[in-house]
Amino acid sequence: MATLANTPKPPYYCVVFTSLLSNDTEGYAAMGARMEALAASQVGFLGIESAREELGITVSYWQSLEAIKAWKQNAEHIEAQQIGKARWYSQFALRISKVERDYFM
Repeated sequence: MATLANTPKPPYYCVVFTSLLSNDTEGYAAMGARMEALAASQVGFLGIESAREELGITVSYWQSLEAIKAWKQNAEHIEAQQIGKARWYSQFALRISKVERDYFM
């Protein structure tokens, strides 16, 4: 069951990853599950939300820019990025933003 990330009171940061898949998606789902579990074990990780239809959108939430940088430099994450660029994605974009306000219902 999908749930919204339980983020703290702002400020905090989000990484927005949008993507279009290529025709070669073998191993993609398993790697995605592994990366989500690995990210959750990182210092500064706050939560994640993801949806995939034709366009995939994953938003991960972090306490600081330093936590995001550490995640980017994680060796297993680097390997997944390289495979993604070479095989799984036809296009992708990554955006990092500071959350200053949030509202929930």
